[in-house]
Amino acid sequence: MTRGVVRGLGIVLLVAGLGLLGWVGWQYVGTGITSNQKMGEAENSLREHWQKPVPATSAASTTGVPIVLLRIPKFGTDWEKPVLEGVGTDDLAHGIGHYPQTQLPGRPGNFAIAGHRVTHGSPFRKLLELRKGDEVIVETADAVYTYELDGSPRDLTVKPADNWVLEPVPGKPQETPTKSIITLTTCQDLFYSPDRSVAFGHLVKAARKG
Repeated sequence: MTRGVVRGLGIVLLVAGLGLLGWVGWQYVGTGITSNQKMGEAENSLREHWQKPVPATSAASTTGVPIVLLRIPKFGTDWEKPVLEGVGTDDLAHGIGHYPQTQLPGRPGNFAIAGHRVTHGSPFRKLLELRKGDEVIVETADAVYTYELDGSPRDLTVKPADNWVLEPVPGKPQETPTKSIITLTTCQDLFYSPDRSVAFGHLVKAARKG
């Protein structure tokens, strides 16, 4: 009787272990496949959308909709990702997300974005490798904005409640912004962590398209 119970418990643990391995495999591999496909679709959809005349304020009005394209030259010449409006779970599963309460690129204020380091395509997997002076390029429907980082995201870690990094002038809530800045946020650790690594950058070039 005891031997049968032990055998049954072993089978249950084996099945549970296989299930856990399957879940981990899906998180680290499966979500990457589906997310990269979604990001490719979002990029194509955005470029098609830019071919149609639309009001300038409509692009960021709907959560989950791609609004700009992001390029980080240090990650390679072919590295380009869509930025979606919103930073909810579904939004970040399909690309990089824009904090809706922050500014749009090129305008005075803080254009703040977030992305995963692991799972869901891992668009910011190498973010902590960036250093002061590295470029971050944001393409909109009518312009290309080049930002230069003021420091490495490796050097600044904040708690989830530290929303000062999203303020128009980070750390100075009463100050009116006069410059266009960018804020990049991601998980501090490759495995789950509530802490966030953050890097700030400032606009150095704006080129109109067409």
